[in-house]
Amino acid sequence: MLPSIEQRLATELAVKPSQIHATIELLDDGATVPFIARYRKEVTGGLDDAQLRLLAERLHSLRELEKRRTAIIAAIEKLGKLTPELLDAITHAQDKALLEDLYLPYRKKRRTKAQIALEAGLQPLADSLLNDARLDPLAEAAKYLKAPFNTDEGDNPGVADAAAALDGAQHILIERFAEHAPLLQALRDYLRVHGVLTAKAAKDKKDSDTKYTDYHDYSEAIGRIPSHRTLALLRGEREGVLKLKLALDSELDEKARDAALNPCELQIARQFNIRDQKRAADGWLIDTVRQAWRTKIFLHLETELMNNLLEDAETEAIRVFAQNLKALLLAPPAGTRVTIGLDPGLRTGVKVAVVGATGKVLDTATIYPHAPKNDWDGALHTLKQLAERHQASLIAIGNGTASRETDQLTKDLIKRYPQFKLTSIMVSEAGASVYSASELASEELPDLDVSLRGAVSIARRLQDPLAELVKIDPKSIGVGQYQHDVNQNQLAQSLDAVVEDSVNAVGVDVNTASPALLRYVAGLNSKTAHTIVAYRDNQGRFAKRAELLKVPGLGAKTFEQAAGFLRIPDGDNPLDASAVHPESYALVEQILRDAKLNVAALMGNTSVLKTITPQKYVTPQFGLPTVRDILQELEKPGRDPRATFKTATFKEGVESIKDLYPGMVLEGVVTNVAAFGAFVDIGVHQDGLVHISALADKFVKDPHTIVKVGQVVNVRVLEIDEKRKRIALSMKADVSR
Repeated sequence: MLPSIEQRLATELAVKPSQIHATIELLDDGATVPFIARYRKEVTGGLDDAQLRLLAERLHSLRELEKRRTAIIAAIEKLGKLTPELLDAITHAQDKALLEDLYLPYRKKRRTKAQIALEAGLQPLADSLLNDARLDPLAEAAKYLKAPFNTDEGDNPGVADAAAALDGAQHILIERFAEHAPLLQALRDYLRVHGVLTAKAAKDKKDSDTKYTDYHDYSEAIGRIPSHRTLALLRGEREGVLKLKLALDSELDEKARDAALNPCELQIARQFNIRDQKRAADGWLIDTVRQAWRTKIFLHLETELMNNLLEDAETEAIRVFAQNLKALLLAPPAGTRVTIGLDPGLRTGVKVAVVGATGKVLDTATIYPHAPKNDWDGALHTLKQLAERHQASLIAIGNGTASRETDQLTKDLIKRYPQFKLTSIMVSEAGASVYSASELASEELPDLDVSLRGAVSIARRLQDPLAELVKIDPKSIGVGQYQHDVNQNQLAQSLDAVVEDSVNAVGVDVNTASPALLRYVAGLNSKTAHTIVAYRDNQGRFAKRAELLKVPGLGAKTFEQAAGFLRIPDGDNPLDASAVHPESYALVEQILRDAKLNVAALMGNTSVLKTITPQKYVTPQFGLPTVRDILQELEKPGRDPRATFKTATFKEGVESIKDLYPGMVLEGVVTNVAAFGAFVDIGVHQDGLVHISALADKFVKDPHTIVKVGQVVNVRVLEIDEKRKRIALSMKADVSR
């Protein structure tokens, strides 16, 4: 018998079965991952959100596997063919592939040539030739001739001659070979190690294609192909540019190709004791083996392995996307400062929006500093008036078309009017246009023209990237790797989990948060989020967390999950502005009594908090991890886990790829991290690539261990391919020379 699901999960995650059992109980009871990770550490043994996400995902997969196992056993039992040996094999099958191999002979399928041959009575012929290769195939086949006849499933052509008899017997053996579960597993394992994916340019695309030139004559072992290359190859095939083929490594060797049987065919022959000893039936049996591999087994395994290759590539691409998204969402916020957002454009002008400290739109304008109007002075005058009128301190510039030209405009503004103490920062505008045209933008900014909403979004994402980016479909944020080629449901689930974890890691001000942000709070959904905002609009701001229970539809269970992540600054109870959960308030009261201080005096009082012994407050309900978390939170209440805000400075005079030369050292911002390296914006409208081999002076297995999206880095230009718009960069130690 296989180990239980809990035992298998414990082995996979390298944790205790008791941790798995406790976590499963919480998940099945409706607890969310952020809540479990933050407030049930003693129950789970301190599993973090990444471990919990993996556990939940694998739990679902293993439960689905068990459901499928039960269905297969029931189906075979209904046929009356469930032997003790077969039941044992099915019960011990560890993965879906082996489970389906065992079920294959019993699966209901279309009437095959093998079934027709069986109906014609040719199984004895197939068995006799397989068991005794000394028999003459033609002579034996002549014994099985039969006129056409009818069956319950239709007409049977019968057996017209010896050739037809041998053909039918061969189909019976081919199906038998192809449905032998242990053999299939052995062949699958061999292909995984010795399979090679080859690519050639389609004949009519070879001369015209420039996008996939690296793959016009390509081969690589399937076990070593990185995810980005897999997705590129499959996209090339889908676009009709590439022709892909899976082969054995031995088939790429001309000498090996001359062998009578390839290594997989030899395995089939050995399994059924078939050898070429020049006996009467040996040639026919060898041909049967060859046909079984080439027309049935290989095609089945090729489809399966290519699907596995795609699934693995998708999983890796989604993992990379999720890591990049998390880094972007948790990018340092500029904070509550009046910000001018600029959405650059040429002919249509630069859209301007002034956003207040709380994100409220204070003013808008459109300026035309660039061609064809070239109203540089007029644009500067407008920006000067807006900065003066609203006492702005930041300028956020979208990094799209005309961004460097607009950056020069802001530098001129700062130089001419130093008294305003303005700072300009380039901001990724990926997804801003998607937000502008969205239903959410229409709700938030109903009186604002669509063209100006992008400028608002750009300003707000500088103030608080997390609060603004949650309003945009993560796939539109621009930090993915072939995101449109992967399983969209899996991608959406993974990215939603990242957003949820990020939002709850930071916490949300319930009195200012938008429904788009609130819906990601643990335990809440879009409907509840809108209900909270509607209640807030009608009843006024929340003075304490307990008032959330008055919101229609927000019951005790939802409150338990969400309350710790919803903050109320300047409320009735200072604890409501912290990550201390209301269920722990009584414990805090005990600490306050012992310290002889009120909560306001204790919060942030490091000297007193350092003298408190956590073990003293451990109870059956609150373990040591929770008590320690409470004390840490009291020391730094409402602490934002995000780093300090920092900006990159693009080099003056470097505005296009034409301005670059090898050896140039520049400052830039990481815009995307892929399995093969990192893309860096150096201010020339085309991101450069720091290949994984150039990220550091040491070997780098995963680029995410070195860089993350939004990080400011120094790079050195290695090569420039202006025609293909490719810039090779390096971050090795000599970058500063």
